[in-house]
Amino acid sequence: MSDGSLSGEERSYSGLFLVLLVVAVLAAVGGLGWSYYLSGRLTNAEAKLSQAQHQNDRLSTALDETNARLKVTSDTLGKSLGLTQKQLEMRAEDLMRRQQADSQRLETEQKETQRAVNSVSSDVSSVKTDVGGVKSDLGNTQTQLKSDEAQLQSMKGDMGVQSGLIATNHDELEILKHKGDRNYFEFTLDKGQRKPVSTVSLELKKADAKHSRYTLEVYADDKKIEKKDRGLNEPVQFYTGKDNNLYELVVNSIDKNQVRGYISTPKSAPMPVTTN
Repeated sequence: MSDGSLSGEERSYSGLFLVLLVVAVLAAVGGLGWSYYLSGRLTNAEAKLSQAQHQNDRLSTALDETNARLKVTSDTLGKSLGLTQKQLEMRAEDLMRRQQADSQRLETEQKETQRAVNSVSSDVSSVKTDVGGVKSDLGNTQTQLKSDEAQLQSMKGDMGVQSGLIATNHDELEILKHKGDRNYFEFTLDKGQRKPVSTVSLELKKADAKHSRYTLEVYADDKKIEKKDRGLNEPVQFYTGKDNNLYELVVNSIDKNQVRGYISTPKSAPMPVTTN
């Protein structure tokens, strides 16, 4: 081999060695830096651990002192009350149990009170509903009465005096009674019978059911007043009494030898001693 070839190989080995040396140096420097970083973190962690251990020691010392004070206090309290530590603990447990029982009893009473309040509220709501229903029924009744009154007739009587409302049957008569404007006396007359009604007497002379006509006589103030050939539901009028009160007679039903109807009198008119 020639000297030139040996010289070239030597230079190649020298260059490779130099590269490896540089890499080794860089790795050593990097490792040294990393070791320094880890060493710093370890030192910091040790410092924090030491500080925490110191705080724990302080807390432990304080706890020991507190327990010692509590022990002294318990012993002192026990001696003053003549109780042992076990008895004090039993007293404390008993006190806690009573406090829990009182709390449970208070909670139960509050629940019962709430249930009672809810029940009363429900009853009040029911009463309000009932009152509302009564008001509604009353309103409906008043409306019905007004409707029924509107159907009643008003006409002139046989004496030319404007009559009040005229009832054509018993139900309408009840409406007039409810109004309370006048006094009303119902009657049933048989032919040939003289019958007292209100403060007068009536006697049926004729009843024509086919033509709805009748004739009767009114006995008032020692006088006889004949009402001849009157019609069904016709206001028959006459005056009576010292105050000359206007009475009205209305026949609502005409049968063979019998009529039914009523007499209406002013509120100021005398009332009969007995009525049939």
